[in-house]
Amino acid sequence: MRPKLETIKQFSRSLSTFSNTKPLGLRTRAVLRQVSMVVLANLCSVPGGMALGLPTVTLAQLKDTRNSYALNESQGSWYASINAIACPLGSLLSSYLLDKIGRKRTVISVNIISILSWIILATSSFHEDNLIFFIQVMISRFLMGISMGLASSPCGVYAAEISHPSLRGRLTLGTSVGIATGVFIIYTIGYFIRDDWRLISILALGYTIIAFMLAFIIVESPSWLLSKRRNEEAKQVLRYFNGIKKSDTNVYNEIENDFATMEKSLSNPNGQKKEKLWIMLKRPEVWKPLLIMIGFFAFQQFSGTFVVIVYAVQLSIDAGVNIDPVLCAIIIGLTRLLTTFLVGFIYDKWGRRPPAILSGFGMSICMILLAACTWYPDLGNIPYFAVGCIIVYILTSTLGLLTLPFSMLSEVYPPKIRGPCAGITTCFGYLMSFIAVNRYMAMVDGIGKENVFAFYGAVSFLSIIFLYLFLPETKGKSLIEIEEYFIYGKDGKLAKKANLERRETITTY
Repeated sequence: MRPKLETIKQFSRSLSTFSNTKPLGLRTRAVLRQVSMVVLANLCSVPGGMALGLPTVTLAQLKDTRNSYALNESQGSWYASINAIACPLGSLLSSYLLDKIGRKRTVISVNIISILSWIILATSSFHEDNLIFFIQVMISRFLMGISMGLASSPCGVYAAEISHPSLRGRLTLGTSVGIATGVFIIYTIGYFIRDDWRLISILALGYTIIAFMLAFIIVESPSWLLSKRRNEEAKQVLRYFNGIKKSDTNVYNEIENDFATMEKSLSNPNGQKKEKLWIMLKRPEVWKPLLIMIGFFAFQQFSGTFVVIVYAVQLSIDAGVNIDPVLCAIIIGLTRLLTTFLVGFIYDKWGRRPPAILSGFGMSICMILLAACTWYPDLGNIPYFAVGCIIVYILTSTLGLLTLPFSMLSEVYPPKIRGPCAGITTCFGYLMSFIAVNRYMAMVDGIGKENVFAFYGAVSFLSIIFLYLFLPETKGKSLIEIEEYFIYGKDGKLAKKANLERRETITTY
């Protein structure tokens, strides 16, 4: 027995030694802390996914003419899309709150607005004149849109600021995972509850209240604390996210170096005053990623990614699926959720560019095949062919165009202007989302469902060219290295010519 005990002890000591050879931020305690805080923060994005998928499971109920409060076709389109036009307001508000009150309080604010929106929907009263009921529902959906826009940036920014570069690719996908989870949950609830939209709203409200209470556990970002000159708190939080116990008073070079880097990136050279936003937008490390990300969101929206989520049941019917369209919606939601969990590992292994380009290619093929189901009825009559096209479309879109823009928001912008730029980008993204979602039914009526699918396929194909030419690769790069890429270019020739002093201050303004 004694030799076995010695062997076990030696093995334990070897594991301990191996763990201690890892960087501080990648040791077990540090990883658990980073992951747990990102999960808690992203609980606020789940109600946004519920709001996004809500029309799929409730629109038919609200348009049922057997009810006195039934919405007409025009009202139904606004019910499905008004949240998208409110999202830009939430995005702009997010850019202000992120810097003003911090990442943690912004997450709490998201939950407060979400709670209010679900309460209004759940308590909407019926009237002989359905206009009053419609207004109540629109207020609720508008607030849902504000909370969605407000939730689009803070969690990704927070994840990028607290996570080790080796984990950042997976953790910044938390918002996409949260939204996908919310969509799947609301689809599943809608499958079992098909005649009580009010009960669906109450269940969503219950979840949001739980998320609100858990948000108070979140630990604030060290970058924000440092930007507010709360240096000691920032250093303590850095120690926390690096897995160091409170009782450990040792000085760690890694933490000191991280703190110095953050301090330099957030400071102004030679005591200069902080420049205004419009001046900073002239800098290449700001305007280049801003234009790229706005373009990325444009291809995301006009390739039909959000339309498929919002109109999952209607689109399934238009595509001629031969199964229960609500069940098809659940399969869509589940496919998106499972793929979102996987893309973090895919991004860490293959980077951002290859999956994004593959995504555009897969989406294009699937939409053209859906259009062909109408052009060639024999093709559409093949069992489960249309369902398969929709599922593969969701899988490939989640691989890149659906999730990657939100994930990269937290990577490509300099720390000092990350909040405002993320807000501006998502503002444009959701404006385009409103146009795409609001005009879907009109496009189907105007040019036919097959030509709408063909349009989405053409946009998906064009996205391949855009992504190949402009999307930067951020895999394995620190936030400062990504910033250098936009300043000095891909080949780094200008960087080699720059003197040392300039290189040391590239992240300052």
